[in-house]
Amino acid sequence: MIKKIVTGFLAFCFISAGTAFADVKLSSNIFLKKGYRNSTVTSLQQRLNELGYLTVNPTGYYGNLTLKAVKSFQSDSGLSADGIVGRRTVAQLNTFNTQSKPASAPAEKAPSTGAYNTSTLDWTWFGTVKNKVPHGSTIKILDINSGTTFNAKKTYGSNHADCETLTKGDTATLKSILGGSWTWQRRPIVVFYNGYAIPASMAAYPHAGNDGAKATAYTSWRSGGYRGGTNLDAVKNNNMHGVIDIHFKGSKTHGSNRVDANHQNAVKKAANYIKNNY
Repeated sequence: MIKKIVTGFLAFCFISAGTAFADVKLSSNIFLKKGYRNSTVTSLQQRLNELGYLTVNPTGYYGNLTLKAVKSFQSDSGLSADGIVGRRTVAQLNTFNTQSKPASAPAEKAPSTGAYNTSTLDWTWFGTVKNKVPHGSTIKILDINSGTTFNAKKTYGSNHADCETLTKGDTATLKSILGGSWTWQRRPIVVFYNGYAIPASMAAYPHAGNDGAKATAYTSWRSGGYRGGTNLDAVKNNNMHGVIDIHFKGSKTHGSNRVDANHQNAVKKAANYIKNNY
């Protein structure tokens, strides 16, 4: 469940500016569903945009994209995913203060300056991150929604970074961030590496690995519904089978070989958070 998220599509370094909304609050007595067209739908779409569930500009029409976003939010919030926006869904939408700072932030800073380096490199995946953060690199991840950090290692990935939690404790922390269940939901994060604060997006559903089998060898079972194949699990005894996905500016999915708009939206939000906090 989302707790807190910093939003806005302000320019930061390599990311161009977009539309920013100011923590929209919805009336508690509204009722909306697919097919409606009015100004209240516009407010709903703005709120879903703030929370990262909708990536298109508000139109005021409750169509398929809005329905999908509402159902996703309801599912993540433990509500019945019926796509109908009533009192309970509105209460959850209004709960999250998107402009609050997280409860905690990493203490380590770049030793030379005492501050994170946020602007000297263009943090595109193919232009910079893929080479600057090589496989085997240990990173710290700040989940912006919750303000919680955990440690991970970048182990695989060509179109984006496939990462694994370092320890059982890190896995427990990650799962608690997600409310106890793995999810493919895109979440804005900050990746800390070698003194840099790097905007990114995380989909924390472990997949393509078997913690009990040898790394990169064939295994008949792999997590996330994957069939037998190469075992993408390099960090052992961490209570997690396989890898989670970390996307950066311009990175692509491995399956479709395309840029994922929801990941890119989360990267923009992470960049805006860095701009305002470091």
